[in-house]
Amino acid sequence: MNYWLFKSEPSVFSFEDLKGKAGTQWDGVRNYAARNNMKAMQIGDLGFFYHSNDGLDIVGIAEVCALAHQDSTTDDPRWECVDIRAFKDMPKPVTLEQAKANPQLADMALVRLGRLSVQPVTPAEWQEVCRMGGLTPAP
Repeated sequence: MNYWLFKSEPSVFSFEDLKGKAGTQWDGVRNYAARNNMKAMQIGDLGFFYHSNDGLDIVGIAEVCALAHQDSTTDDPRWECVDIRAFKDMPKPVTLEQAKANPQLADMALVRLGRLSVQPVTPAEWQEVCRMGGLTPAP
């Protein structure tokens, strides 16, 4: 299993919006690195759901439920996306400030690459963020 982080502005699409859906296309991504991350995803991979701009915190965990496919918001074949669904709430949201203050997360893409909307997360980073958020053991 691989781990990821999905960013969304909560005023556009929040973790609450994801809940109760069988799967939602993670569309509209127009960055090659983020697209390549989605192409590497497998069904069952988990990802943190991060509220960007307003909130700046990891609020939940999403699960990949469909492999990369054509993004329906464009006819351009270069842009693909996956489908995700809500998996679990983060009992205690983990803020960007907390992540930046934790030396174990100094190399995390969230800390280093602020603008990348779909990011890889290492197993060690996954464990640490889950611990910080009150999820022990980590899913």
